[in-house]
Amino acid sequence: MRSHGSGSRRLVVVGVLLVTSGCAIRFSQRSPWDIQQIQSLSEQLEQFRTLARLKTQEADRLRQAKALLDERLSSQIAANDIRVGFDERGLVVRVLDQILFDSGKAKLRQEAYPVLEQVAHILNKEVVDQPVAIEGHTDNEPIKHSTWKDNWELSIARARAVLTHLVTEGGVDPSHLSAVGYGEYRPIAPNDTPEGRGANRRVEIVVLPRGTTVKGPADSGEAAKRGSAYKK
Repeated sequence: MRSHGSGSRRLVVVGVLLVTSGCAIRFSQRSPWDIQQIQSLSEQLEQFRTLARLKTQEADRLRQAKALLDERLSSQIAANDIRVGFDERGLVVRVLDQILFDSGKAKLRQEAYPVLEQVAHILNKEVVDQPVAIEGHTDNEPIKHSTWKDNWELSIARARAVLTHLVTEGGVDPSHLSAVGYGEYRPIAPNDTPEGRGANRRVEIVVLPRGTTVKGPADSGEAAKRGSAYKK
């Protein structure tokens, strides 16, 4: 009887291994649609986590703001030039630099104006009292043919250019805004491919939870530069 029991247990173990191995094989062969679905579920989970930390009224405002941004920026979102979603900071509008700036420059392109106009409209109508952080990011390619000292300076200048436009052209209250540059030190993709570097060159407009302290654009930029230098 003991021998029979041991044999049964071995069969069970082999069966479990086959099942789990099969799952692993199927997972590794997932289609692009499956991967997209997994990413979508992950983004939804992050949204739930973010909104769960907020009061109901504030969470509703951010959810409504996201829906309107999705609608107004749909063509750029479809082209993967803009992403709108939630993370641990709040509601994030991520805009690739190719929409906003020429290579190595911090002067806004005219093509950026309609995008920032839509963002300013939502900030003024839906989340008017929320603090907003504008973050500049770059890839890790060294500055070569530019007047900028390094990627930190470029990222700060780009964040400030977006902030200035939102204030002067979009009518956003400057007391709710901060600008900060992180250079290459907060990548969202590996920098070893052109696609990854392109994803890292971005500006993020982050609608923060109420009560989050924001600094003035000059102070926050310099603080970010010192902080990034310390990390290095």
